[in-house]
Amino acid sequence: MNICCFCSAADLDDRYLTPARQFAELIGKGGHALVWGGSDTGLMKVMADGVQEAGGKLIGVSVEFLVHKARQGVDEMIVAKDLAERKAQMLARADAVVIMVGGMGTLDEATEILELRKHGLHSKPVVLLNTAGFYDGLKTQFARMESEGFLPLPLAELVFFAEDGAAALAYLEERAVSRG
Repeated sequence: MNICCFCSAADLDDRYLTPARQFAELIGKGGHALVWGGSDTGLMKVMADGVQEAGGKLIGVSVEFLVHKARQGVDEMIVAKDLAERKAQMLARADAVVIMVGGMGTLDEATEILELRKHGLHSKPVVLLNTAGFYDGLKTQFARMESEGFLPLPLAELVFFAEDGAAALAYLEERAVSRG
C-alpha cells in the first residue's frame, strides 16, 4: 500500500518524533511505501529514515521552491510546480492518507483531502494521527460540525482518529482488505 503522510518539516519535540519514528518503522516493516513531501528535514526526515531503514519504499513529492531540501536516494522523486500540484500528486499516488502533526501547511492539506473525500472525489481512507492529543481541538470542532449539520456524511465516514501509529496502520490495512 502507498501511504501518504502529510506532516511537518520542522524539528519537533520527542513527544512527536518518537511516535512518528515508530509509525514509520511499522510502514516499512509492513512492506508499504511512504508517499510524503520529499523533504529531508524535521518530521519528514524522521518518517523517511524510519520507513527506508525498515525496508519500505520512498516516494517523494517536492515542490520547485523547496527542491533544495529534497531527500536524495529515494525510490522516486517528483517535483511539482506549486503546493496545489504537490497535494494532487501526493493524493494520486496514495492508496490511503495519514495526517500527522504539523502546522498551517499540514492543516491545509488535511482540510483539502477531507473536502475532496466529502464530495466523493476520492474514496481513500483518511486517518488523523492524534499524537499526544495534538488534534483534540480539531476532533471537537469536527464533532460540532457533524452535530450541527455541516457535514453531509457521518464524520466516521470521512476520517478516523487514531491515537498511535499501530491503530492508524491497523485501520488502513483493514480498509485495504475490504476494498481489495
